[in-house]
Amino acid sequence: MPKLLRLVPVLLFCVIVSGKVLAQQPAANDTIPTAIDPALEEMINSKNAKEYNLAGIKVTGLKRYDELLLISISGLSVGDKIVYPGGDNFSKAIMNLWNQKLFSNIQIFFIKLDGRDLYIEVKVEERPALSNFSFKGVKKTEQEDLEGKTGLVKGRVVTENTRLTSVENIKKYFVEKGFKSVEVRIDEKLDPNMNNAVILTYDIVKGKKVRINQLNVFGNDNVSANRLKKKFKGTKEMSKLTLYPEAEKPVFGDVKKMTFNEWFTDWGFLSLSKTKELLDPYFRFKLFSSAKYNEKKYEEDKESILEYYNSLGFRDAVIVKDTFYYNKKGNMNIDLKVEEGRKYYFGNTTWRGNTKYSDSILTVLLGIKKGDIYNLETLDKRLGKQLTPEGGDISGLYMDDGYLFFRAEAIESAVYSDTIDHEIRIVEGPQATVRNVTISGNDRTKDYVVRRELRTVPGEKFSRSDVIRTQREIANLGYFNQEKINPNIVPNQEDGTVDINWGLEEKSSDQLELSAGWGGGIGLTGTLGVSFNNFSIKNIFKKTAWDPLPTGDGQKLSIRVQSNGQAFRSYNFSFTEPWLGGKKRNSLTFSVFSTKFSNGGNFFGGFDRKAADTSYLRTLGVSLALGKQLKWPDDFFTLIYSLNYTQYKLRNYPGFFRLDDGTDLANETSTNISLKLTLSRSSIDQPLFPKSGSNFTISGQFTPPYSLFNRDIVNSKNPYKFVEFHKWRFTGEWYVPIGKPMGADRSRQFVLKAAAKYGFMGRYNSKLNYSPFERFQVGDAGLTNNFGLLGYDIIAHRGYPVYSTSDPKINPDQQSASQFFTIFNKYTLELRYPFSTNPNSTIYGLTFFEAANGWYDYKDYNPFRLRRSAGVGMRFFLPMFGLLGFDYGIGIDRYRPGGRLRDAARFTFMLGFEPE
Repeated sequence: MPKLLRLVPVLLFCVIVSGKVLAQQPAANDTIPTAIDPALEEMINSKNAKEYNLAGIKVTGLKRYDELLLISISGLSVGDKIVYPGGDNFSKAIMNLWNQKLFSNIQIFFIKLDGRDLYIEVKVEERPALSNFSFKGVKKTEQEDLEGKTGLVKGRVVTENTRLTSVENIKKYFVEKGFKSVEVRIDEKLDPNMNNAVILTYDIVKGKKVRINQLNVFGNDNVSANRLKKKFKGTKEMSKLTLYPEAEKPVFGDVKKMTFNEWFTDWGFLSLSKTKELLDPYFRFKLFSSAKYNEKKYEEDKESILEYYNSLGFRDAVIVKDTFYYNKKGNMNIDLKVEEGRKYYFGNTTWRGNTKYSDSILTVLLGIKKGDIYNLETLDKRLGKQLTPEGGDISGLYMDDGYLFFRAEAIESAVYSDTIDHEIRIVEGPQATVRNVTISGNDRTKDYVVRRELRTVPGEKFSRSDVIRTQREIANLGYFNQEKINPNIVPNQEDGTVDINWGLEEKSSDQLELSAGWGGGIGLTGTLGVSFNNFSIKNIFKKTAWDPLPTGDGQKLSIRVQSNGQAFRSYNFSFTEPWLGGKKRNSLTFSVFSTKFSNGGNFFGGFDRKAADTSYLRTLGVSLALGKQLKWPDDFFTLIYSLNYTQYKLRNYPGFFRLDDGTDLANETSTNISLKLTLSRSSIDQPLFPKSGSNFTISGQFTPPYSLFNRDIVNSKNPYKFVEFHKWRFTGEWYVPIGKPMGADRSRQFVLKAAAKYGFMGRYNSKLNYSPFERFQVGDAGLTNNFGLLGYDIIAHRGYPVYSTSDPKINPDQQSASQFFTIFNKYTLELRYPFSTNPNSTIYGLTFFEAANGWYDYKDYNPFRLRRSAGVGMRFFLPMFGLLGFDYGIGIDRYRPGGRLRDAARFTFMLGFEPE
């Protein structure tokens, strides 16, 4: 039978069973025929349900999709039994197709009935696909940002939801930038080059950027508006520059005629308060304040205001209302009205349920006394609801003794006048025992290398401090992403045990140093260095272990070869076994090096190869060190014994080693045999970007006192044939987190680093001059130079070249004679901020202030005579190349009145390690 029987009742049926899907009317050409097949008419008009056989399915309206695929998705198939009226086969089929979001209209028609065999047609209207999209009215950088924020994907179908979502995302993007009145219009056109595809053009009118002109706070009787405004981290007023009228200008002498250099010299680094006093009368400004309005940040800032009030004891403080209005320039004013309420104080604290510790002990540890300002955040922190690595709270006290199931709840037992009494109810629970400890994610590192760092041992009582210490120890291995070290703690309260599953993520810890070049007259120059920090020497002869290198045993192997033609060459090798014997943290390090520095340069910049063989400084050294972890005063301490042998051989080095007493070592050989003892304590949380903890190191290096055994040495031709000295070093570093963690992963936080370093070299015999070896060189970037070959400690000082006198009033740039010091002091303050803590690219910026100096003799020592510098820097840690650093420092004591500030500045660069 021809397609004459498309019936409206069928559509009505579909509307009834799936109303919202078939709310659209048939197309204009789907008219009701005048002649209707009697059998089909009888079926439609029948009120009695009958079963029919689905004999045929036809799909029309397709342009891009396969007919058989759509029939399969619909859930209908030839041979299905259809009940009509009353069945739900067709409504389910329509919903199955509609859920694909590929069609704008779906209709099912009965086209033929042959006995009980029913033939149907499924008519669809495909949604268009997105072939391309673009943006008008915005900058190119904004277009690039929007491409990833709209949610649009080329090739996907375009729905009404697609259009609405993309417009909402565009508006959200610009509203966050301060464009509150942004308007977006979509221009949709068919793509002539694609079948049933459209091109969307978003015409964007950003409007004027809305900035916050004023933020006014009312009702704040106890807290100043300025203090409250400081809590608005994401909502700032516009920067203002207010000039005083001429008549109102205060007079500080003839200020108008002072140059900036005079200000800088007279007041700048001598008195910051005086500088502020000088400048404040002329203008006031806020620097780098962002005044754009962001609704989300504004709501967060309002919460911060209430939290701040709560911390001051105003627990009933509320924001009554906030009003927004605009000035004539279109900028926003915000009026915020608060009701502070009463200021509350802590009253009496009682304890319930505690059997392990007495009330007095818990009260002392809580640290809250009657009469203290009420602060719920402080109370929760002292109870341990906010876990911190430092511990020192009630929860930490219990959990460090195995009480994993411990709970403490503070209940307000009485509120009278301005005082709140608390009853702290404790549920101690049983002591938990560690049952299973598993490790996952260590794809290259052997299990036993990780397990020997664990403080969480099966069979022992659970301890929170052991978990935190284990995290630190694993992070300091340097083999794993410190941000992904996850102790998944699974308590089993039924049997009083706990399982700990350590989740790790390997990172690259090896480093490569590679450079090469060719110098005219010198020859091949270059450096090849490799450091394998997770090596396995026992598998070095196993072919199957080379993938690409034998790794996983936690050993360190370093090889470095450097050459500058015949002018310089250096070979270095070192190996470290951190767990000698495998049972205790006793380290063994063996190293050997050989260097040669030739004096073959000539006046014309060339190189004399023959002179290189007859005028040189050559060193050969061997070192053996044994380290031991101590248990007292605590197990953060390490003691290292190091036996060192170094030979210095000079040939025809005229004047290079002519000492103050007239001794010339230009053709002598000296031997340095020393024992070095180093006591260190390290409690930093991670090696790449420490956020907390400290490092302390004190060392003493001693040679035999040869001149006391043999008095003839003093008057010999070479009194330094066997070098004698004693050298002392101290280094202290502290890392203190500042403020609250920021960023989506809470990994970004300001960190203050404070460091102090001292060095002193002494002599056993006052008749013998100080050793020409093992002295201190201070200044510049701290990179190893030819003096480093002589055992010198190269001490960096940013903002200064290598200085040659202890008098900071004398510009070291103007000195020609070099003195290398026997005493030095150095102090550093750094404020650091991480831009990325990803172990594959750890990046942080810093600002610094340093003060240092060196002295030749103790009688000249003056700890207050220091060279000062300040500046900024960046650090990049790349796994394959180690540390890369840049600093721009201004030597404060290098600046001279009338000179340029940049003449006192210096750019320094570092590679591979943080200099001393």
